[in-house]
Amino acid sequence: MKLFPLFTIFCAVLMATPFTVFSQEASFSTKEEPKLNISGAIDAYYQYNFSKSPPPTSFTGAHNSFALGMAQIILSKESGKVGFVADLAFGPRAEAGNYGYYGGSITDQIIKQLYVTYKPMDKLKLTLGNFGTFIGYEVIDAPLNFNYSTSYMFSYGPFYHTGLKAEYAFTDNLTAMVGAFNDTDSKFDINGPKHFGAQLAYVKGDFKGYLNYLGGQQGPDSTGFKVNQVDFVGIYQLGKLALAVNLTNQMRGYEDRDNAAWMGGALYANYAFNDKFLLGIRAETLNDKEHTLFGEGDEATNVMEYTLSANIKLPGGLTLIPEFRLDAANTAMYLDKDGLPAKSTAGFLMAAVYKF
Repeated sequence: MKLFPLFTIFCAVLMATPFTVFSQEASFSTKEEPKLNISGAIDAYYQYNFSKSPPPTSFTGAHNSFALGMAQIILSKESGKVGFVADLAFGPRAEAGNYGYYGGSITDQIIKQLYVTYKPMDKLKLTLGNFGTFIGYEVIDAPLNFNYSTSYMFSYGPFYHTGLKAEYAFTDNLTAMVGAFNDTDSKFDINGPKHFGAQLAYVKGDFKGYLNYLGGQQGPDSTGFKVNQVDFVGIYQLGKLALAVNLTNQMRGYEDRDNAAWMGGALYANYAFNDKFLLGIRAETLNDKEHTLFGEGDEATNVMEYTLSANIKLPGGLTLIPEFRLDAANTAMYLDKDGLPAKSTAGFLMAAVYKF
């Protein structure tokens, strides 16, 4: 009888042991599922234009007014060979980013990006859905641009594409992309024929270079045009100094009138005095040869734009962007404070961009 308590304890330990061992083995063999990433941003601004007429570029059309930008929520996940991004955006900046040949519902309007990815091999990545353009240096997202206001080249170039693209990494430094898309800046195809795009990217050390092409029939055959655009972006980080250049040339072919083209170039430079204060400038020129973008007249319209911006980074993910901008042209494409044609316009804005 005295052995009964010892026997009971022994049996209890013996019965508990297999469960303990199984639990430990399971913890080593079970792979942890990648987490869902959630990020986003919110931006707003105040702008005052001295001639009461802001320049004709995207997202900052308010004068002497507090204005909303965009609220953005990004869900993303990558698990093994597959992944997805759901980029949802609300507000005036998001609505302007969905302009163009468009005929969707309110649900479609809030989709800024929505795509899935698949890697059949390490060097090849396929992307299907709606994604931001590969053309140009600037993007719709305020946190990803140094300047808050946007350039002419960005405003009159593509914003996004809907289709399929394939990226192949030849080496660690050299990557190529080819893709087929619907009409530019549309989630639907208007005319049937697809746009085709390509990119050759070279990245080494502090240098990044991108050579881009986009071509296709934009809009209905009767009122649309054939577009061919060649674009180059070069980025170089030199210590605290960041430099970038963007050159683009867009040619348009029409059925009922002469072909037309516009071209432009922009230089970006910003210097980080410390982690909390950066100062930068954008200097841009655009030549509208046959008045594809701006008005009419005998001579080509040449536009110059200079934007001086500071990035003041506060704790918690908030960035303040005070900005002064001057636009000038050889033709009277702006308005003065009395509403009369003018060859220049200037203004100041203060933006707040919160990123999480």
